[in-house]
Amino acid sequence: MSEKKAVVLVSGGLDSTTALAIARSEGFTCYTISFDYGQRMRAELVAAERAAKALGSIEHKVIDLDLRKIGGSALTDDKIAVPEHETQGVPVTYVPARNTVFLSIALGWAEVLGADDIFIGVNAVDYSGYPDCRPDYIAAYEKMANLATRAGTEGHSLKIRTPLIDLTKAQIVQKGLSLGVDYGLTVSCYQADDDGRACGLCDSCRLRKVGFQQAGVSDPTRYR
Repeated sequence: MSEKKAVVLVSGGLDSTTALAIARSEGFTCYTISFDYGQRMRAELVAAERAAKALGSIEHKVIDLDLRKIGGSALTDDKIAVPEHETQGVPVTYVPARNTVFLSIALGWAEVLGADDIFIGVNAVDYSGYPDCRPDYIAAYEKMANLATRAGTEGHSLKIRTPLIDLTKAQIVQKGLSLGVDYGLTVSCYQADDDGRACGLCDSCRLRKVGFQQAGVSDPTRYR
């Protein structure tokens, strides 16, 4: 049997780490990719590398992108505050076209590796208003990927896999724990300090807290 290879996008957070664990559990040889895009939370890059190593990534790449040059997000512009209360609509923590940019680079690496599968931990239940975390976006991107690549035009069926898309945060936590994920390795906070300690107030912290509470398990997050 030929080796099943997958590129897995990892951010260092709860969702992407769970997606990596699922990919591995499904028999994929996993290659992980993170992005240093000028985000506020530098600790997430350390967490991504830590999680990739713990979950058996064959190779982990960190791609340098300077999205601060276009700004437009609280994560890439220090003049825009990270909200510490629930908001409506697309939040200011949305980074313009981020998943499209990230998936495109992951797609290129997948072609080089001969991998037909790309895993991304997007979630449409607790998606917080991000337009690039919806099922119709993923379906459209997958169609484009098969039209725009040599692999796609030569008969390989490229798949964008979103194993968390329909899960609640509690279900994601439960799934990860069943696969042996140590969530103490992860950092989810939008404004974590350099030591990875979370603020406990931002939208990502709020969703993470609720997930562990509803799953009925202890939250290993370290808070400032």
